[in-house]
Amino acid sequence: MVLPEEGYKMRITWKIWLLIIVLVLAILIISPWGFLEKGVIIKSVEKNSTFFSEGLRSGMVVKSINSQDIESLEDYTKVISNLNPLGNQTKLTISTDKGEFIFFTNKTPEIVVGDLPNTKLKLGLDLQGGSRAIVQPEKPLSQSEMNDLIAVTSNRLNVFGISDITVTSKSDLSGNNFMIIEVAGATPADLKELVAQQGKFEAKIGNETVFVGGKQDITYVARTGQDVGVYDCSESSASESVCSFRFPISISPAAADNFAAITKDIPLNSSKPEYLAKTIDFYVDDIMIESLSIHKNLKGSTTTQHSIQGSGVGKTQLDAYNSAQANMKKLQTILITGSLPYKLEIVKLDSISPSLGKEFSKNLLFLAFIVFMIVSVVILIRYRKIKITLSVILTMFSEAVITLGIAALLNWNLDAPSIAGIIAGMGTGVNDQIVIIDESTSKTQESIIDKIKRALFIIVGAFLTIVAAMLPLFGAGAGLLRGFAFTTIIGVSVGILITRPAFADILKLLQK
Repeated sequence: MVLPEEGYKMRITWKIWLLIIVLVLAILIISPWGFLEKGVIIKSVEKNSTFFSEGLRSGMVVKSINSQDIESLEDYTKVISNLNPLGNQTKLTISTDKGEFIFFTNKTPEIVVGDLPNTKLKLGLDLQGGSRAIVQPEKPLSQSEMNDLIAVTSNRLNVFGISDITVTSKSDLSGNNFMIIEVAGATPADLKELVAQQGKFEAKIGNETVFVGGKQDITYVARTGQDVGVYDCSESSASESVCSFRFPISISPAAADNFAAITKDIPLNSSKPEYLAKTIDFYVDDIMIESLSIHKNLKGSTTTQHSIQGSGVGKTQLDAYNSAQANMKKLQTILITGSLPYKLEIVKLDSISPSLGKEFSKNLLFLAFIVFMIVSVVILIRYRKIKITLSVILTMFSEAVITLGIAALLNWNLDAPSIAGIIAGMGTGVNDQIVIIDESTSKTQESIIDKIKRALFIIVGAFLTIVAAMLPLFGAGAGLLRGFAFTTIIGVSVGILITRPAFADILKLLQK
């Protein structure tokens, strides 16, 4: 039964309007006109700097410096290079999207900046470069235990000063728990140093533990100030230099009472009577890194103020200095965050350079364009109707844009498997559209509505099969193919719910 003309139009119009509305919303979410914004984005701020302590944070957009507009990375570099040519302390005003910050300093801003992203799409390591570690705890963890592990790990990486961090939990089909750590712009050595070791800090006198790292015993760790830093370098041998560092900490009253109880019965050192006979030793992961003498005035004392000292070794004084600074930062981090609650094993460690990621992105876009053109030409040759070809092209484009919009809304990392999933979804969409076209143009004695209903029944069956195949893959392999499964499911779901019905109605209009 053919519906009246007005009723027919009303029946098909809402599906096409739904496609248009969702497509516009996806474009707004992606915001491809982000290039119209001016400024540079702060990627990281040196944690031991005045700029961090005064409130500058990663993610802020720098708009101007000393009233000079910053519209690009080139502008920022030019303005920074002209700051403090004589090294004098001057006023520095940095205006950001979060407010204005004023400093009096003779240093250039200790921050790393980059160009503003053109879109809200979050690219994975395959496309922007960085390092990825797949880490497995020593024993199976519950979801709450894994959440605690992720929180401590994220805190440790943030305190250390690494920016653009993503820490997530995944599991495979066997029930094994994994933690995926992705860090843009970092080296594998950064991750291996901070993640592979548990980072258990203990201060011991003899065999008795005085205090441990973490918030329970450590109430404050100084990261800046006059008493913080590398203070002495010397040559210990002809081929080795040593630099020492120190920084003050505050311990809890309970830890101070423990220190007093342990030291009250320790006698004085017979050879050095100004010190006690026992030393306080610092251990990281059960390896002693420093041993300090205890002054006699601290015997039985409940003081909460202590100084942590250590050293770094290198072939040259510069190497020793850098080693001391790295050791100090690591020790400060462990004292602040405490040890990881579980021992971890790095199952896989990957690294992709930013240049390779950028080149991969260009090649991917080029190949996508080639595939897009080939599909369009084949459909045009097959049906020899420009209107049908344009309908297929626009529907395919709409599916890709809507899928990207959902990924941007969910803050999903778009890596190579995710892009492959989008392409797979587009391929499935083209296949479904060809089914609809062939059914609607068949020479059977049925109405166009019945033909399209039969085509949609076939398409729904294919959709359910694809989703059933992708769901196990979504949780398998520690999430390595999770992006492919996710974007494939999103793509085919967008097609079955939005674009396929709209395309079918467009064909009905073309038939009329």
